[in-house]
Amino acid sequence: MKVTVDENKCCGAGQCVLIAPEVFDQRDDDGIVVLLEPEPGADQHTLVREAAAVCPAAAIALSEEI
Repeated sequence: MKVTVDENKCCGAGQCVLIAPEVFDQRDDDGIVVLLEPEPGADQHTLVREAAAVCPAAAIALSEEI
């Protein structure tokens, strides 16, 4: 799995950080998403999918690689 984020779409809701804090963080100054791990381990995939699904701005994109 590869994760990308679109900082221009991000509204700073922070749901991704609450769900998958090992993969996502937020900038201190404006709350915009920071991608910590663009290729998370298999143990994080379910959480990352959930974070992408609940993102109100659809700022998280996932690429499922086999």
